[in-house]
Amino acid sequence: MFAGIGGICLAFKRAGAEIVWANEIDRYACETYKHNFGADYLCEGDIRTQDLSTIPDFDVLTAGFPCQPFSIMGKQQGFTDPRGTMFFEILRVIDEKRPAIVLLENVKNLQSHDNGHTFKTIIRSLAERKYGSKSAVLGAHTHGNIPQYRDRIFIAAFRNYEQWKRFEFPPTIPLTVAINDIIKRDERQTEYCYYPPTNKHYEQLNHRMTDGTAIYRIDDSGIAMRAWRISPTLKANMGTYHDRVPLVRDRYGIRKLTVRDCLNLQGFPSDYAMPDIPVNEQYKQLGNTVCVPVVERIAKQIHLTIPHKERNKNEPT
Repeated sequence: MFAGIGGICLAFKRAGAEIVWANEIDRYACETYKHNFGADYLCEGDIRTQDLSTIPDFDVLTAGFPCQPFSIMGKQQGFTDPRGTMFFEILRVIDEKRPAIVLLENVKNLQSHDNGHTFKTIIRSLAERKYGSKSAVLGAHTHGNIPQYRDRIFIAAFRNYEQWKRFEFPPTIPLTVAINDIIKRDERQTEYCYYPPTNKHYEQLNHRMTDGTAIYRIDDSGIAMRAWRISPTLKANMGTYHDRVPLVRDRYGIRKLTVRDCLNLQGFPSDYAMPDIPVNEQYKQLGNTVCVPVVERIAKQIHLTIPHKERNKNEPT
């Protein structure tokens, strides 16, 4: 559910799963999804209008449900925001299909939103349906070997007690990939990425962006006030405000990260490609997606909970 451009689907496929159904409402995200996965099983449109009886049987339900109602950067309206009520659509699918396992993903602030009441409601709702849950906050730079500050909360829920007991979230791993392993500062990029001297921010950026090995960003607190050693969180507002795309200084000038840079900072493979859609939509999608290697590690841990005789013969290593 809420498949976006398929970051969670890709992670599970890389862990050995077969995707049998996906739903997404955003038409541009659907174009990107179909461009990379095909259109065989993608159900486009509002989940609230879908006939759930047409969903094929499956074992694992994944849902990176809308995070804006719970984000510390938003209004934090939670379940009073129409997007926040999408969690109850997840419950509707659970009630209809009764999957063995559910994996939910959201912003870290979900666990503290409304003094913890929102998170308790989610866990209680799953428990009322006989699912035992475990949750953890995992970061791209701490659990995915990706140089981006991107902490997300994951909730794994199991109907089977033994599976619940066996499941453990993956441990932290060293960060061995540096920002300059992803961002090629000696290669000239597409012209739209560069800030010309006529740009209203150029003078300040040129003054403050003195470190040619760091990454910067413009945010509410000012212009390029901090030099980051790994990327700040890629956000969906990159698609609304082009100046919110993180910035670097390369040998050709001051530029924002390219779409390919952002794909790399979310752990997408080199053969994952964006279709011919507006570039602002591409940036929005890349701020909304997940860090693929983190979810892949979780998917492999889920796979290990399945009794050996029930596992796919092509068990991932």
